[in-house]
Amino acid sequence: MKSCFVYSTGVLSVLIIIAGIAMVLAHVFQNLLYNRIKKEVVLENGTDAFAVWKDPPPPVYMQFYFFNLTNPKEVLSGDKPAVIELGPYTYREYRPMEGVNFMDNGTKVAAINPKTYIFEPNMSRGSEDDIIRTVNIPAMTIMRKFQSPFFQRIISDLMISKNESLFGTWKVRELLWGYEDLVLKELQKLHHDLDPNFGLFYKMNGTGDGEYVFYTGKQNYQDFTRVDLWRGQSMLDWWTTDQCNMINGTNGATFHPIINKTEKLYMFSSDLCRSIYAIFESELSVRGVPAYRFVPPSEVFANTTINPDNAGFCVGGNCLSSGLLNVSVCKQGAPIIMSSPHFYQADKKFSDDVYGMRPKKEEHQTAIDINPLTGLVVQAAKRLQVNVFIEKLPAFRQTGDVRTLVYPVMYINESVLVDEDSAKKLQSVVNQANVVINVPFIIIGVGILLGIVFIVLMCRQERGTPEESQPLLSS
Repeated sequence: MKSCFVYSTGVLSVLIIIAGIAMVLAHVFQNLLYNRIKKEVVLENGTDAFAVWKDPPPPVYMQFYFFNLTNPKEVLSGDKPAVIELGPYTYREYRPMEGVNFMDNGTKVAAINPKTYIFEPNMSRGSEDDIIRTVNIPAMTIMRKFQSPFFQRIISDLMISKNESLFGTWKVRELLWGYEDLVLKELQKLHHDLDPNFGLFYKMNGTGDGEYVFYTGKQNYQDFTRVDLWRGQSMLDWWTTDQCNMINGTNGATFHPIINKTEKLYMFSSDLCRSIYAIFESELSVRGVPAYRFVPPSEVFANTTINPDNAGFCVGGNCLSSGLLNVSVCKQGAPIIMSSPHFYQADKKFSDDVYGMRPKKEEHQTAIDINPLTGLVVQAAKRLQVNVFIEKLPAFRQTGDVRTLVYPVMYINESVLVDEDSAKKLQSVVNQANVVINVPFIIIGVGILLGIVFIVLMCRQERGTPEESQPLLSS
């Protein structure tokens, strides 16, 4: 009976070890876990993913940094601009989904995404009334736009009468949210479709930019939150034409749950009028949550020699050097050029053309940190710089002898960090997942322990056998 128990322990040990190894090789518990996650990562009522998508709990902040020009007279005489960075001017960004309407048996959902910006004085260095000296963007736009000598004379005379030059001063709130430009106001009398107001974020506070149609991920979890339509136009059309992809930042981002390091993460940005992608850079921890950091590679802003996909940004056959994208076709003809802040990852000549440029990876890189298990963003920072192409125009004495250069106006840092409650929930999910994934190894450990018990019992049985074979002495 005792031998039967010992051998049963040995057999059970072997079976348990075999079962554990089979579970490891078949990824049984990993598949169960991932299937559970795939069911949760769906835009439908009752899921955590839908609640976060509809009304994001982590606060989003938009920070604006302006470059204040200190030597306007010298610049008009041909010297390099010297600028001082001012800011940040920080705004809390509210972006809940509204008008949510499920379509096509729950495989798609339509919604609009209005954004509201509220100034945060305690998180800012300065006020909205701060005065910024910078390039006169409306003036530079209309001077380049109207080529006929008749309109050129009218514009030049208007600028003289309104005491406007290539450079001027405005309040922060005016540059961001709009002001009435006196020259544009007069020109509106000749061109009635001309808007006399200008602002870098004019008509973008408290408003939406049209209806989006998202995939819910119900049919394929990898389609989760992918944009299908915007304003009734298919995303396929944007991929195959040179039109502006006016898809706003993270709204159009496609983040695959269960992220691996070899994936590319695609996003659509209205600021760049295009889709961009990010690649894996490093592993890190954000508030105790493990994450993979993805960053846009230098090819996103590279010239056409390095990245032929950027040929669509060669306006009039004029292709810019690496680090810059000409988005004037998306900005009503304004000579707007986008780059990373301080011309980070751009050709060195652009930062050399302006005194005060100090590109730093840590401060000026766009980065997205994603929990690889769930595919949820735990931290992100979108950093882009608005520049204006300026040059001497012989028909306008207002341009003086200014150099031909890409002038930096301001840059944004749109950031989000997972809140403490969400981080704790994610930590709990990650810890549970680690337990589940390690169940096969725990089973193997149990099998090994039983094997050790089996060996010990066998040794004791072997030692006891000679004694049991001795005959008992009679009295």
